[in-house]
This record gives sequence, structure tokens and C-alpha cells, in this order.
Amino acid sequence: MLTDYQIEELEKKYLNKFFHFLKYVEDEMIEGFDSKEKIRSDWEHLYGTGNGGISEFAVGAERIVYSLLNGRAFGTPNSNPVSSDMFFEVSDAYIHLDMKTVVTDNIGDMKRSIFVGENQNSYEGDIHKRGGGVEHYRPNLPKYYSFGSEKEKVCLSFFVVILSNSETLEVEMVSIMSMPNGQLESHYESRVLAAGKNPGKARFKFSECDKFEILGRNDSRIKVSYVNPTISQEITDQLSFFFDENGNLKSQFSC
Repeated sequence: MLTDYQIEELEKKYLNKFFHFLKYVEDEMIEGFDSKEKIRSDWEHLYGTGNGGISEFAVGAERIVYSLLNGRAFGTPNSNPVSSDMFFEVSDAYIHLDMKTVVTDNIGDMKRSIFVGENQNSYEGDIHKRGGGVEHYRPNLPKYYSFGSEKEKVCLSFFVVILSNSETLEVEMVSIMSMPNGQLESHYESRVLAAGKNPGKARFKFSECDKFEILGRNDSRIKVSYVNPTISQEITDQLSFFFDENGNLKSQFSC
């Protein structure tokens, strides 16, 4: 069993690895996002029809990032069905990595928190609801796999969050986030969790636990790997957690 400090060291280690990888493949990623334009006339009339047509840009954007990550072959993929979309083993951990795509029409879904599934995190704790009352949240992932055995490894959770423009379909921002392992509940307590839209569902309240606090440094749990050079002031104003009043990305979220 690891100490809380050791867990945060691993979370920071792999957050940085994913961030630097996303920066390394930025050109290929943006080229992939733009590839839809080559054949726009073949799909544009189907987009958003709600009648068997394409309803979300998320599918295409996530496909590009998944293909780049899979091509890098981080660790050994694992077939466990109770997991994030990407689940693999590395020498010192099991890692869950999930994509979250938000469109600007629903930008509130990523201003200060993001939805997380029970199969994507190990953080059990209390959710304090706005109207009062407390709901206990229990995820499906363990804090450790093979706990108590010589094969024991900690479970880590990461999210790649893609913001795309509802009108132009351009990608406006790509970020990578580290959600604390469940063992760290003794430190972060209920700050990590917010109520989801339905009972029993939760959101990762990253705005309230955006630093690796146990490490005692100012290192952020969130890194932004890409911002559209033409992102509008209207969008950055709504994302005041990430951007300052001049529309510049706050320094703690960049390299």
C-alpha cells in the first residue's frame, strides 16, 4: 500500500506524461480534427438531424485522440469491462483514461466540474447538495487492484476534456485532468465531488481540488495542451477558471 504522497507523485508523473504527449502530437491532432472538412459535403446534411444522422461532434473528435493515444501504446491494454474507455497497466499503476467532449452550447458542463462515471474513478465520498442534504457516492473502481497481494497496484484516473464549438465544429480547447485516487479522500474530503444530474451520479469538482496539495507544491492537477488561436473572448469569459480577464490562459494550466 502506498502513502498518500506516493500516490500523488504517480498522479503527477502520468499527468505530465499525457500532457507532453498531447503537446508532441498537437499538429497531428489538429490535422485530424480538421480532416472532416475534406468531405464536409458528404456529411453536413446529416449532422444533427436527430433522425439516424450524426448528432454530436464528440464521436469524431474523440476518435482522433484515441487513435493517437493507442498508437503510442501506453502500457498494456486490459480487457476488464468495468473501466474507462481506455484502461491499461503500466509498471507502477493501472490507469483509466476517459474522453469528455463538451460543446460551447453546453459550456456550463466544464466551467468548474465535469461528469464522471462510476467505472471511471475510485473516489468514494459525500456529495453536499446545493439545497441541503448529503448523498454518499460509491464508484465501481477500487483504490488498488489485487490489493494485499504481491501484484498490488494503485488505480489512477485521468480525463481528456475536449471543448468544441457548436456552430463551427472547431476544437476550442483540449485539457488533461487528474482526479484523486480514493485513498486521498482523507485529505480532499468532499471537495472532489459534486452532484450529478441524476441521483447516484457525480461530477469531478476540479475547481476545488486543482492542485497536488499533498506534495506541498503549486503543481496543478489540470493541464491545457491546446487552445484555438481564434478562440473568442465570449468563450474565455465563460471559462474564467482557466482564462484571465484578457483571454489569456492562466499560467498554472500550461507547461
